[in-house]
Amino acid sequence: MRAADAKLLDFLGAAAQLVVPIYQRTYSWTVKECQQLWDDILRVGKDESASAHFMGSVVYVSQRLTTVIDTSPLLVIDGQQRLTTVSLLLEALARRLEETGPLDQFSAESIRSRFLIEPERGGNRAFKLVLTQTDKDTMLAVVRQRKLPQHCSVRVKENFEFFERQIAACQSDVAALCRGLAKLVIVDVALERGQDNPQLIFESMNSTGRALSQADLIRNFVLMGLAPSHQTQLYEDCWRPMELDFGQEVYASDFDSFMRYYLTVKTGEIPNVKNVYEAFKEHVRSPQKCSETIDELVADLQAFSQYYCAIALKKEPDLELSRAFEDLRELKVDVAYPFLLELYHDYKNELLSKEDLLAAPRLPESYIFR
Repeated sequence: MRAADAKLLDFLGAAAQLVVPIYQRTYSWTVKECQQLWDDILRVGKDESASAHFMGSVVYVSQRLTTVIDTSPLLVIDGQQRLTTVSLLLEALARRLEETGPLDQFSAESIRSRFLIEPERGGNRAFKLVLTQTDKDTMLAVVRQRKLPQHCSVRVKENFEFFERQIAACQSDVAALCRGLAKLVIVDVALERGQDNPQLIFESMNSTGRALSQADLIRNFVLMGLAPSHQTQLYEDCWRPMELDFGQEVYASDFDSFMRYYLTVKTGEIPNVKNVYEAFKEHVRSPQKCSETIDELVADLQAFSQYYCAIALKKEPDLELSRAFEDLRELKVDVAYPFLLELYHDYKNELLSKEDLLAAPRLPESYIFR
């Protein structure tokens, strides 16, 4: 590992490309975090006595132990939220400067060519920052000034529009914004592939920024140690479909709960809501699971996630079953979900009839009313 202080804009300018691996969570900052960053940048930009504003660390895996002066893509382990947010702000600023002209050595052309896109590289290699899945397509559309995809990233869209509004409203403060951006400082942390343990470092960084969910940690635990081709295959075949089944907003709010119910089914114990990740690791490492491959584990997880979506998220296509689950949802009897997940599993494997499954939600209903 090697760490060094660096100005954020110098870091972005020097990096050939920053890639967020598929096992990382999607972009999750909200307007609240963007507002805080905006306020910090303007504050330091207006304060002539302030020489820098520290933003935290950017941790990435390099092919060899160097900092960003390297031609190969750098895999971002920590710092995605800050890098993405600043990139959105830079594109919003570039669009403003296209209309008003250069300011304090900032121009639309220099911002895009140094920090956002280098067209001469061609293809995806042209983009400084490449995000994952839905975030990727939306981010690339933003920096290319193209129409956003139909199923765009909600967070990328909302935060970019927020920065556009802020820049349009600040008028005389645009110069302070430029000065503030130039004062942003990070710790540039390079990990050497094959030498440092990204998973341990990732876990230890769950105390700063927007806290990682238990599901974030689980996804990284499952995928991070695999070969890149295996990561891609497993993510695209199993994990990505789970994210799509839940939907962008619901995945962020409900997937932790699902993982808790899943572990209750598999272990017979209800994990503490804050210790789901630790319970999952114990489950995976238990003697009875040693013979199971990671592919089998994730396939099982995906199957149960479909059951959960049917029961708890109104995704059940059968109208009779959907009505039965709806009544239970109205009563908010979440504690019954592990029980129903097991029964739904038996139903899908033709061990339980539809009639018996229809009767199952009535049992906790009856218990609650009694």
